[in-house]
Amino acid sequence: MTWSLGSLWPSRLRLPGRARAIKRRLLDRVADDDDSHVTVRPDDGVWWPLRTGVRIKVLHRGEGVQTYLLRMQPGARLPAHRHPVDEECLVLEGTLWMGERTVVGPGSYHFAHRGALHPSICAPEGATLFLRGAAPSPDQVLE
Repeated sequence: MTWSLGSLWPSRLRLPGRARAIKRRLLDRVADDDDSHVTVRPDDGVWWPLRTGVRIKVLHRGEGVQTYLLRMQPGARLPAHRHPVDEECLVLEGTLWMGERTVVGPGSYHFAHRGALHPSICAPEGATLFLRGAAPSPDQVLE
């Protein structure tokens, strides 16, 4: 005997196809009117200088966490630093050298846990990164 989740629900609780379609359209309309979502298009926002050869574009700020893009010009470098909160990084374009052992390219994901010491980062040909973590701050730099 085969069981399906639908067969476990009493028939009086199952919606017929037409009612289910109406409910789905209604929920889509309600969700579409929700203005709490944030969308940042490529031409939206401002790229601010962070360091020589590095620019930052903040996408979203939350409690102690920020989501942002970093654009590193060819040869740009970020010094060794600590992470006050967990940080997630996705390489969108280019290649990064993290210290002397780790090389990551487009589509690569990198996670640095809170308190971690991060080696210097270099983008020999330039790179664009998506990051979620603490807002970059001079007190995190170990130069």
